Amino acid sequence: MLSVEKLHAYYGKSHVLHGVSFEVRPGEIVALLGRNGSGRSTAAKAIMGLVDWQGFIAWKGQNLAGKKAYEIAHLGLGYVPESRDVFPHLTVQQNLLLGQKGSGRNSRWSFDDMYAMFPRLKERRDVEAGVLSGGEQQMLTLCRTLMGDPDLIIIDEPTEGLAPKIVELVAEYLTRLKQRGVAVLLIEQKLTIAMSISDRALVMGHGSIVFQGTPDALRCNGHVRKEWLEV
Repeated sequence: MLSVEKLHAYYGKSHVLHGVSFEVRPGEIVALLGRNGSGRSTAAKAIMGLVDWQGFIAWKGQNLAGKKAYEIAHLGLGYVPESRDVFPHLTVQQNLLLGQKGSGRNSRWSFDDMYAMFPRLKERRDVEAGVLSGGEQQMLTLCRTLMGDPDLIIIDEPTEGLAPKIVELVAEYLTRLKQRGVAVLLIEQKLTIAMSISDRALVMGHGSIVFQGTPDALRCNGHVRKEWLEV
């Protein structure tokens, strides 16, 4: 579904990614792991056309070179940045409505689905998003992206700063995505969550992929965990 080959990315003159290659297959959860500064978020931004890059990125066989972020989103890729961007002066319901493409009639997801997964959003649907807690804003950002009915959703640090109960909800939510045929590229530092729900794990270090394999293989690889994951 998503193919990334020999990807190099830059911030101005700073060379951040060094020949990164990986793929995401239909309906699977792939965890992209690594310490802060390893290049995980930059890889996500490159896929979405938000940073300068060289190499090859293809979505369902279509080359994404030169495409703008909104064009990439319309092809069926969803992106949830770690910054939890919401429209602060619009209500929860209005934020969700902005995530829809077209009428939303043929979408796999509805308002009822969002509110069923996160009842707290239903309780606050007429509240301005700017006054929500951090956890509530994270729920809202995830759900707003889903309202666009993506086939792949890239989620950057969805559990950062969240209470343990909300972290469990997010993990359950990601599993439901897979059950509905949505692939997930999960950028995460919490190994327990990432390893429990992912089909494959990628580990990044210094802008390169240093490990690719199953969660079980990563659990057995003490060198990779110590060198690139454990603080």
